[in-house]
Amino acid sequence: MRVTRRWKLLLPGALALAALGGCPAPPRVPAPPPEQPQALAPHEGTPYDIIPGASLLTILVYRAGTLASAGHNHVIACHALGGTIYVPHDVTASSFEVHFDVATLTVDEPELRAQLASPDFPPDVSESAKQGTRHNMLGEALLDAAQNPEIVLRAVRVERPTAATAADTVLARVQSTVRGQVRTFTVPVRYQLADGNLTVTGEFPLKQSDLGLTPFSALLGALQVQDEMHISVRMVARAAVSAVPSPRAGCPPGKPCAGPRR
Repeated sequence: MRVTRRWKLLLPGALALAALGGCPAPPRVPAPPPEQPQALAPHEGTPYDIIPGASLLTILVYRAGTLASAGHNHVIACHALGGTIYVPHDVTASSFEVHFDVATLTVDEPELRAQLASPDFPPDVSESAKQGTRHNMLGEALLDAAQNPEIVLRAVRVERPTAATAADTVLARVQSTVRGQVRTFTVPVRYQLADGNLTVTGEFPLKQSDLGLTPFSALLGALQVQDEMHISVRMVARAAVSAVPSPRAGCPPGKPCAGPRR
């Protein structure tokens, strides 16, 4: 199919609005019904509170279809992760609950695109394309932020991988609640404990359909958003205040602790 000059001028804006479920779309195939929630891992061990400003979730979303070259790939990010990770002596007994407001998601932050240093993510994305993409991402067709303002991720179980991998790598079975739909999936993550801080990192592919979402498609598939995304997460957490021993720990009730006078 030959694309006219007029289409070449119109398609970049159209795809930007379409990305992540944007502009008017053909009838959408209903997503499968929500799964029955699985039993969650119990919270055992030391609680570590996630530090929002030090943590980052990025989602790379890719264009597809015969007219894909007319649009952009996008970098979706969240700097506002919250929640708690529980780590006992046996890390496979760990659990977590992570949450964030979908309204905190950003689109194509220049510094994040620059860090990718990839021809697939050039820096020249117009402000109108970013705003249009974010508006439609939060709209009723995809995340429906007005009715479902929060995404929650909980641990079902954590286990050691059977294949030979780094000693600090585990497989986390995650239960997600996105747009009110419950889904489960398994992802590899790495953890590190140092100086009272816990760092959890992971990079993995994940499909929109794994979350109960339907990727956008229009013009008989000429304009599409790929089902598969690439996820990168870095969560930095510190031991919760309640988990840190009080200066009076071990002192007899109602009596001062002995110590050097100042």
